[in-house]
Amino acid sequence: MYIQVLLLNGFEKPLWYQVPQQLRAVVVRGSLVQVPLQKRIEAALVTDVFYQLPPGITFALRDIASLATFPGDEKYNNYIEKIAAFYCLKPLYFYQRIRHFLSEKTAQPVPVIAVQAAPFVSDVVLTDEQERVVAATKPYIDSPSFHPVVVHGVTGSGKTEVYKNLLLHAWEQGKSVVLLLPEVSLAMRFEFLLQQAFPHIPIFGFHSGSSPAKKKQLWEALHHDKPLLIVGVHLPMMLPIPRLGLIIIDEEHDQSFVDKKHPKINTKEMALWRAQLYGIPIMLGSATPSLSTLYNVQAHNWPLFSITKRFGGAFPLIKKVLLTDKSRQQGKYFWITKDLERGVADRLAKKEQVIIFINRRGYSFFVQCRDCGFIFTCKNCSVSLTYHEPAMLRCHYCDYSCPLPYACTGCKASGDALLKKGIGTQQVVHMFKTLFPKAVIERADLDSTKKKKAWQETAERMHRGEIDILIGTQSITKGYHFPEVTLVGVLWADANVHFPVYNAAEITLQQLIQVAGRAGRASQGGEVIVQLMHDHQLFDHADEQQYLTFAHDELAMRQLAGYPPYMRLASIELRHTMSVIIDADAQALAQALRDFVDEHNLSVKVLGPSFPVIARVQEQEIRHIVLKGGLFKQVHQVLLYAQKIDLQSAVHLVVSC
Repeated sequence: MYIQVLLLNGFEKPLWYQVPQQLRAVVVRGSLVQVPLQKRIEAALVTDVFYQLPPGITFALRDIASLATFPGDEKYNNYIEKIAAFYCLKPLYFYQRIRHFLSEKTAQPVPVIAVQAAPFVSDVVLTDEQERVVAATKPYIDSPSFHPVVVHGVTGSGKTEVYKNLLLHAWEQGKSVVLLLPEVSLAMRFEFLLQQAFPHIPIFGFHSGSSPAKKKQLWEALHHDKPLLIVGVHLPMMLPIPRLGLIIIDEEHDQSFVDKKHPKINTKEMALWRAQLYGIPIMLGSATPSLSTLYNVQAHNWPLFSITKRFGGAFPLIKKVLLTDKSRQQGKYFWITKDLERGVADRLAKKEQVIIFINRRGYSFFVQCRDCGFIFTCKNCSVSLTYHEPAMLRCHYCDYSCPLPYACTGCKASGDALLKKGIGTQQVVHMFKTLFPKAVIERADLDSTKKKKAWQETAERMHRGEIDILIGTQSITKGYHFPEVTLVGVLWADANVHFPVYNAAEITLQQLIQVAGRAGRASQGGEVIVQLMHDHQLFDHADEQQYLTFAHDELAMRQLAGYPPYMRLASIELRHTMSVIIDADAQALAQALRDFVDEHNLSVKVLGPSFPVIARVQEQEIRHIVLKGGLFKQVHQVLLYAQKIDLQSAVHLVVSC
C-alpha cells in the first residue's frame, strides 16, 4: 500500500511513502501521518492512497513512521474536504492553519478582566420567551439532527441566559459545544464568565488571545473524547471536535465573522456547513439578524424565536437631529449639536455615563491645501492619509505614516493653508474634553482596542463607573453591558449609507441599533440622539423593535434588484504591481469566463473588470471581476475554471453563498 502526502510545514511538493502492514487498515485519504524526511520526522496529510505504484515511480519508498495522534472526530475529514471544495482551496490549507496556530510561540497571553458582557446571574429563572427557545432546541441536542434556530432577541434581552441553559444541557448529555463571538475580547470575557458560572465544565478559549500553553491544553483535551466547551471567533470551526453536539453563534449578523485577508472564509458559513454535515442543532442569535438568515427563515422554514422584553431597564427614546437643519441651535462645534451637548451635561450631572459613537478613527479624514486643493495621499495605496495626533499622517490600509509637513507639497503654501477635513474619534475626544473639562473621557477604536489588555482595562473601568464618556467606533457596539450608560450619541449616523455595496443600509442600521442598545440597559430613562447629515428611510427603523419591518422591506427591494440572498455573488480579485499587466490580465480573464459561460450555457453574468473603491493597496494594483447568478453551483463552476487560467497577476477568489 502506497500513499502520496503533503507536508504540513508548508513544503508544497507531494511526496511518496509506503505504509507498513500493521497500519494499512487505519491509513486512508485525509489521515495525518508522521513521515521520515532526511533525518527528522514531519507531520503530513495523506492526499491519495494507491495499491499499485504509478509507472513513473522507480525509486525505493520509505515507510511512514506512524499514524499521527489526532482527536477522534469521525466526520472531520469529510467536513474539511467539503469546506475546502466550497472555498476552492486544498484541504491542506485548514490542517496547516491549525498546525501553525497550535505551534505558534509568539502569542502572548492576555489576562482576562472580570467585566460583565451581559447580566450574568446564577440560577436565573427564564422568562416565557426564553423558555420557549430552550424547550424547542433541547430535543435536537438529545436526538441529534440538523436544526438551525434563529433567536431575534432585543439588546439586553438575556440571550446569554438561553445560551447558558443549552450549553449546560448539552454537556450533561455528554456533548461538546462551540460558542462563537465576533471579537476576541468578547470571547475572552465569555470564557471567564462561563468558567465562573460552570466551574465543573472544561471550558477553553481558542483564539488569538490564547497562550501557547492553553492551546496545548485544549489539543490534549480533544484527544480524551470527553465533552467540553470551546469559545472563540474563527478558529474553533477548524478543530476536530469529538462529541460535538451544539454550535451557538452570538451576534450572528456581524461582519467580523468573515476573514479580512484572503481566502476570505466566513466562519458562520463554516459553522452552518458543519452543523448540517454532523447532524446537530445550531443557534444564531442577534438583536439584528442578518438578512441572509431571515431569508432562510422565510425560504427554508428555519424556526425564528423573538425575545421582545429587556432583561432589565427599558428601551431608550430615539431622537433624530439633522446636522444640516439651519433652524437648529448651533453649538460650539458643528458635529456636536446643542441637543447632544445638553443631553450629555444632564447625564453627567446625574452621575450617569455616556457613549459617543462615530465610525471613523483618527483626527480628520484627510488634510487638504486651501490654496491649490492638494490632498496628502499614501505612497503605497490609492487613499488619502488620515490625520492623527500628534501631527502625523497615517494610512489605514498599509500603516504607512509620516509627520505632517510644514508646507503644502503641491504649491509650497505655508502650514496655515493646510486644512484638516472630516472628523474622527481623536478629534471628538478633543471636542468633548473642551466642552466637559471635568469629565473622565476615554477612546475605543481600532488604534486603542488592538491592544487587548489596555482595552479590557478600559472596559472594566467603564463598568465600574470610573469613565464618564466613552468615545468609540464599532468596537463599542458588540455585546457590552455598561449598566450606568443612559445616553448614546451618534455623531454621523448616515456616514456609510451611500457606500457602494448592496448591503450598506443593512450594516448601517445594525450598527446603529447595536450601539443604541447600550443605553438604558439597567434603567428606565435611556436616550439615543442620532445626528444625521441627510435623513434616510432606514432611520425610521432606528427603534430596534422596528427592525423586522425594515428587514421585510429591504428583502423585497433586494428581490426586485436581483441582489443576495435572492441571487448569488462571487468576486475574483486580481493583484499586480504593474497596471499594464493587471489590466491586460483582467480583460483576458473576464473574456475567458464569458466564453466559458456561453460554451456551457450557464446563467451567470460576468461583470467587469472594474476598479474597486480602493484600487491600489501596499503598492499593488487591484481589479475586480464579479460573478452573478441564480444558482450557486453554476457560479462555483465558473470560479473553479478561473483558477485554471494562467496569468501573471495573483488571483484571489471571494466565495459567498
